[in-house]
Amino acid sequence: MVGNPDFLTGRGQDQAPEFQELESPEGELHLRFFVPSGNEFALPAIGIREVIAQPPERITAIPNASPLLLGTLNIRGRVIWVSDLGQFLGDMAVLNTDRPDICIIAVEDQDTMLGLAIDRIVGMDWLDADQVQASTNVPDSMAPFLRGEWILEPETNKYLRLLDHVAILRSARWAA
Repeated sequence: MVGNPDFLTGRGQDQAPEFQELESPEGELHLRFFVPSGNEFALPAIGIREVIAQPPERITAIPNASPLLLGTLNIRGRVIWVSDLGQFLGDMAVLNTDRPDICIIAVEDQDTMLGLAIDRIVGMDWLDADQVQASTNVPDSMAPFLRGEWILEPETNKYLRLLDHVAILRSARWAA
């Protein structure tokens, strides 16, 4: 195969006539996901340490901890707190922990890591940060943790809200 002169020149019967240029994505990479209430959020990929799915029994409940916390989880020898993100943001819907796996987004800033338990992941998307608008009709409990929102469908008021992972990590709510 390597000795074939067509291999080295790129000519051959099953070769495409021209190279296709890859489109470079615009914007920044974000993880899109839902909390139990059905609200969709995004986090910048740069602040995410990892995304894992863990069985509920691997999360150790801690007595007398904040009701926002599901417990702790050991990730490769590092113990991190796991929170119900929807509850933290003020949603009334509680995360269903009666299922085989719970999706957890581990966010990190300056050696502080926190697991954010969510309902389900949509996927990764390149989103243009220049098109983020100020959040509207947002509960006061959620507003300090938002950078803004993208309007996905104006006629149905469908929004994709951009979370600030550092504000979540540094929140005084964890002391309550």
